[in-house]
Amino acid sequence: MVAAVEEASSKHTIPVIDRMMEVLTAIEQRPAGMNIRELTAELGLPRTTVYRIVNTLQHHEMVRRDDAGIYHLGRRLLTFASHVASRASELDLVSICQPHLDRLASELGEGVKLSVLDDAGILVLAAAQGRREYALTVAAGQRMPIHAGAASKLLLAYLEPDALDYWLGKPLAAFTAKTLTDPKRLRTELGRIRRLGWAQDKGENAPSIHAYAVPVKKRSGQLVGALSVPFLAGAEPSRMEEIRLAALAAAESINLDMPE
Repeated sequence: MVAAVEEASSKHTIPVIDRMMEVLTAIEQRPAGMNIRELTAELGLPRTTVYRIVNTLQHHEMVRRDDAGIYHLGRRLLTFASHVASRASELDLVSICQPHLDRLASELGEGVKLSVLDDAGILVLAAAQGRREYALTVAAGQRMPIHAGAASKLLLAYLEPDALDYWLGKPLAAFTAKTLTDPKRLRTELGRIRRLGWAQDKGENAPSIHAYAVPVKKRSGQLVGALSVPFLAGAEPSRMEEIRLAALAAAESINLDMPE
């Protein structure tokens, strides 16, 4: 019966849109992005077909192509996602948080991100670029590892036990020697983060990238996101403390703008 329903349903779909969704899904599952050759191999489609699809998606800002020819999810998808989130929760996080992200990026000169946890994992919902020399590039729409990085750990730290069990039951890849891949050790770290009220990344995604993350909450105390500031390793302790305190202050300002 199920097979019959699926067969009937497939007769009313548009193949080119199916292919487009396959391309978007493949790129979504690769945080580092994919080039034409990788997409062609992954999807088993002709190179010309893949090229025409990504070219069309790029025209509509559904994907973006970097200087190395790697395709990433585009910022327009984030616009769609933010509208879905705002309608579902009556909370438009991007509209509330973006002015604060812009202000913090201007103050510190570093890139600033707002990340959330959805059904697919960690999503960078909004970002503001820093103008400081060597400031790291940040981009809305990025997918980040569920367990590695300051924002990811902070979002996990505030989960209910059942939800945390679900995510820690998945394979936890090691990106550097500092990535926590043992669920027991990671749980200990998450408990520490919740007690402190902030999280730190000392090179879990990439050895040269450190970060601080702080919670963004409704006035009721419910966590809705993580504000994070990534920066190059090697910063002076005084600079690191400046970043941490500024992030905490910005999150507090956001919290005051939140509904109950």
